[in-house]
Amino acid sequence: MGQFANQKYLNLETYRRDGSGVRTPVWFVEHAGKFYVRTGAKSGKAKRIRNFPNVQLAPCKAQGEVIGNWVKGTARLVDSKTADFINRLFAQKYGLQKVFFDVVGRLQKFETATYEIILDNQEVPNENGAG
Repeated sequence: MGQFANQKYLNLETYRRDGSGVRTPVWFVEHAGKFYVRTGAKSGKAKRIRNFPNVQLAPCKAQGEVIGNWVKGTARLVDSKTADFINRLFAQKYGLQKVFFDVVGRLQKFETATYEIILDNQEVPNENGAG
């Protein structure tokens, strides 16, 4: 989808109870006009999405430096069948990097959660006023 095409990372902004945003660079895949991210099932991101499903995202570099415009969306946890399908898309996109993280995750008994993000198709002005 436009600015996210050929990108490896997106910066995902989730919200705390006090309304302040937390921005985190994450891997993502895009499928059928929706975005998918995976994270630890008990992570802060997962808790924030559970409490407040409204999010913002923008393409970014690995360290989180935003390289595009922010767009608003709504995140929701997907069912296990969808999560399995999306996991295969992650494997296609990230290859050996994903294999490595999966092995480490299994050794640490790391439980993941997969979220679908549907965009509101509304760009948000970025920090320098461009939008």
